[in-house]
Amino acid sequence: MLRIRDLRTHIGVDGGVVRAVDGVDLAVGRGETLCLVGESGSGKSVAARSVMRLLVPSARIVTGEILFSREPEDDPVDLARLDPRGPAMRAVRGAGIGMVFQEPMSSLSPVHTVGDQVAEMALTHSAISKREAREQAAQMLDHVGITQPRKRLDDYPFQLSGGMRQRVMIAMALMCNPALLIADEPTTALDVTTQAQILDLLRRIQDEHGMAILFITHDMGVVAEMAERVAVMYLGRVVETGGVTEIFDAPRHPYTRAMLASIPSIGGARGGELPAITGSVPPPLHRPRGCSFHPRCAVAVAGRCDEHAPPRIDLGDGHWMECVHGEESR
Repeated sequence: MLRIRDLRTHIGVDGGVVRAVDGVDLAVGRGETLCLVGESGSGKSVAARSVMRLLVPSARIVTGEILFSREPEDDPVDLARLDPRGPAMRAVRGAGIGMVFQEPMSSLSPVHTVGDQVAEMALTHSAISKREAREQAAQMLDHVGITQPRKRLDDYPFQLSGGMRQRVMIAMALMCNPALLIADEPTTALDVTTQAQILDLLRRIQDEHGMAILFITHDMGVVAEMAERVAVMYLGRVVETGGVTEIFDAPRHPYTRAMLASIPSIGGARGGELPAITGSVPPPLHRPRGCSFHPRCAVAVAGRCDEHAPPRIDLGDGHWMECVHGEESR
């Protein structure tokens, strides 16, 4: 359904150019859930916004393809070649691909009612009346678990709880029955109980609608709960991709292993230090030479990892990674 090839999205800033997405390859199959995981600063959200062509004015897609086909018989459309403000791209947003953003309070308009914002999606993509769009909005609010949906149509976002605002965002994304839903850290700002409810909601809706989900997160617990396949991203590149069982039971890339090792366990030693990945993601304008992860890597090879880009190693069954240790991991 979605295939991204060698995508490079650069952002102009004071002092230089940030290579936020620096050669990403991704594929999302029909009806599956792919989790894109990595620390803050890895480029996950910029990759998602590149697909939707919702980039800041200083950002541009330099090279690469974003091939999307809503139906199996459709010819793929390269979204990277479309005018972000043109009718073809506007038709893809909402009707082909829906998106749920991380913080609904900053994504929803504070001066428009919930009903107007949800109904606008139907009015944009369908030849229906305002009354019909409002009725569809009420039905969708009910579908995503908002009580008294017709009453909530006249509420403003500030009158809703964080969990309800996120449900409104999901309702907006689903109004036109998209084939693919991009969920950009949709549970990060929520408490644990509400987070579980939203994840359950997304799974239920996926089962009912048969849509695919590209789920972006930094939480490996969410990955274990949601994913069928996992793509691990670091500093603008996908460094490992595989099935969720492969990634959790037999991770290959040192970054993937470090992320999994940093998850606190209930049975861990009490009173000790929590495990953590050494160092931090480097500033975007000061990318290391060679393998971007080598300054933090416990198994980096001097003179190789710090000088040369790592090779891509196919580990079989759709599992691959970019690392000099890949041949040893076959």
